[in-house]
Amino acid sequence: MKILVIGGGGREHAIVKKLAESSVKPQLFCAPGNGGISKEATCVPFKATDKESAVDFAVKNQIDMVVVAPDDPLSIGMVDALEAAGIRAFGPVAAAAQIESSKVFSKGLMKKYGIPTADYEVFTDSAAAITYLKRPQQKYPAVIKADGLALGKGVIIAPDFAAASEAVHGMLDDGMFGTSGSRVVIEEFMTGPEVTVLAFTDGKTIRPMVSSQDHKRAFDGDRGPNTGGMGAFSPSLQYTDEIAEICMETIFKPTIAALTAEGIKYKGVIYFGLMLTPDGPRVVEYNSRFGDPETQCILPRLDSDLIDIFNAVIEERLESVEIKWKPEAACCVVLASGGYPVKYETGYEIMGLSDAEKTGTILYHAGTKRENARFYSAGGRVLGVTGMGVTLEDAIRKAYEGASKISWTNFFYRKDIGKK
Repeated sequence: MKILVIGGGGREHAIVKKLAESSVKPQLFCAPGNGGISKEATCVPFKATDKESAVDFAVKNQIDMVVVAPDDPLSIGMVDALEAAGIRAFGPVAAAAQIESSKVFSKGLMKKYGIPTADYEVFTDSAAAITYLKRPQQKYPAVIKADGLALGKGVIIAPDFAAASEAVHGMLDDGMFGTSGSRVVIEEFMTGPEVTVLAFTDGKTIRPMVSSQDHKRAFDGDRGPNTGGMGAFSPSLQYTDEIAEICMETIFKPTIAALTAEGIKYKGVIYFGLMLTPDGPRVVEYNSRFGDPETQCILPRLDSDLIDIFNAVIEERLESVEIKWKPEAACCVVLASGGYPVKYETGYEIMGLSDAEKTGTILYHAGTKRENARFYSAGGRVLGVTGMGVTLEDAIRKAYEGASKISWTNFFYRKDIGKK
């Protein structure tokens, strides 16, 4: 069986590693891939958003399945293009991927179908947004979100009117996020622990995975700018069986029903970003794919064949597949280039990778380049180090033991992953 994975980050490395464990023993390709992925799959040099090259490669090489992992290719219809060419693809079509690519669409869907989320308003004009923010009843902090995709950085929590006003002007007037910020969503600020639950769905059945929590801010103590994610752990201890049942009945099933009612068949992975508020679980955001770095601590816990699950989703028979999970906890610590997520340097040789692997941790490459037998930094988030253990504390300790063996010029990682 030949499988092509689209993408080149830590999430894609986790998917490739899990697919490689399958009893099917697939022949794996990844586009564009990265230094670490090149050890387990043949890397193909085209961009993740290049639909034409993806279709061309899949047809010429008789690829049996294409797994489209990142948000950008999903939002521009990579799956639509592959399916139109008769190629089996895992991931939602563009209409379904709108739950991530448009905050306005996803908030409207939740409002229409009564799925619990924060109250909000949508604006295209900064003057109207500023007037709204000046209302006597406006509470702070307020949440300002760009409508479109912004590499996980399009959400600003404004502590006061001045910060909110700056965010609105930045998005609507100054083009801070390009066309992604041409509409903004202003939301009420919710409180409570945040939890991520990914779920497989074939458009009829929804099967949640084990819970996780990620750390978005760059620095310890949740300080610094938002990033794509500096670490994650699984399970979330706050996500009890009782809360899981509430989420299934009030959020997970209703989301699939809402999409179906809108004439949209969603097949792939849905990422539910949840907040456990005093009034019950609410949706912070949807993503239309596996999270990064959550995937790097969720897939190591999967005790079933990922190819079987992907096939069941594509063939709309997910109900018939048993999905098992290992009881161990997992923690992933992300190592990044100094200056990330703003300005950073790359091209430095990474030392200590084999020493880290000897500790029993799993290394997931993100922004790395392989030259001969050496690896070099080639991005903002460079590596993910995942530890597993009987308890979450064991997993955290293991991850940091592995991370401590790795170094390169001007790198950093958070020291408090799993401590919230």
